[in-house]
Amino acid sequence: MFETARLSMARWLVPACAVLMLTAIAAPAAAQNEDALRAFFEGKRVTLKIDMPGTSDGIDVRIDAARPVDFKQYGERIKSYGTSIRAGDSTVVTLVKVKKDLIEFQLGGGGFGTFGDDTSTSVSARFVEKSDREKELERKVKEETDSHRRHELQDELDSLRNRRERENRRIEAERVVAEQQKRERVAEERLRGGSRFNLRYADVVPAGLRPEGVMAALAEYVDFSNAGADVREARPTIDAPPPPPFADVVAPRKGMTRAEAEHAFGRPVDTSDRREGSMVVTTLVFVKGDQRISADFVDGILIRYSITSR
Repeated sequence: MFETARLSMARWLVPACAVLMLTAIAAPAAAQNEDALRAFFEGKRVTLKIDMPGTSDGIDVRIDAARPVDFKQYGERIKSYGTSIRAGDSTVVTLVKVKKDLIEFQLGGGGFGTFGDDTSTSVSARFVEKSDREKELERKVKEETDSHRRHELQDELDSLRNRRERENRRIEAERVVAEQQKRERVAEERLRGGSRFNLRYADVVPAGLRPEGVMAALAEYVDFSNAGADVREARPTIDAPPPPPFADVVAPRKGMTRAEAEHAFGRPVDTSDRREGSMVVTTLVFVKGDQRISADFVDGILIRYSITSR
C-alpha cells in the first residue's frame, strides 16, 4: 500500500515539476524578449496606416491567423470610442510589454482606459428627502377628522412637498449638465490618450523574438520608416539559439524569410515589386501541388499571404 502511494505521488510530482521548470524558463525568456523589444522600439516615432480606436483595448492582431484583424470588432471600437490616431498621423511608441501569449505595442500613451483613468461618465447626486415635518403632516392628514383642519394641514404638506420637488428638479438638472460635461471630457481624453496593438499568439510569445518579427506582423498597419529603423536595421538583441536554417514548413507564416519560403515552396513562378508608402513590397507567387501561394515580402520578411486552388 505504501509503495502504491509512493508511485502515485511520483506520477503527480513529475508533471508538476515539469510545469515549474517550464515556468522558470519562460519567465526570464519573456523578460529578455521585453527588454530587447523595449530598447529597440520605445521612444521611436512611427506613422499609422490605419485609424486607431481611442481605447486601451486597441486593435487585436492574431499572429498566423488567416484574418489577423477582426474588422467587425475593430469597427465597433472605432464607433464606440472614436479615433485617437488617424491613418497618416505619426506618434511615439511609449511602451512595449511582453506577456505570456501577448505583446502590447502601445502608442502615444497606450489608449484611454488604463489604470488611473476615470472612464465613468455618470454623476451621482444627493436628492432632498422628506423632512420630519413632511412625514408628520402626512400622518396628521390621514388621522384628522375635522375637514377644515385637515385642509389646512394638507396646504402646509403640499407647500413642503412642492418645495422639495422643485429643489430635486434643480439638482437633477445640474446632474444632467455635469454628466454631459463629463462625457465630453472623457471623449476628449480618449482622443488624446493614444492607442495600442495587441499582438496575440496562439500559445506563447516565441523566445528570442526579434524586432523585425514585430515589424513584419504590423507592416500592414504601421510605417516604421520614420522611426529611423526598418526591417533591415533590426538586429537580434537576444542571446537565444538561432532557429535551424530551414525547418520543414508545410504552410506559409508571417515573419518567415524569403529564403525559408523558397526552400519550402520552390522557386517562385512570378515576382513583382510595388511601393506602399515608404515600403517596397515584393510579391512572390509559388505553386505547390494544387495550391497557388501569393506572398508579400518587405525586406525579405513575409508580411501577408493568400492561398488559392489552381
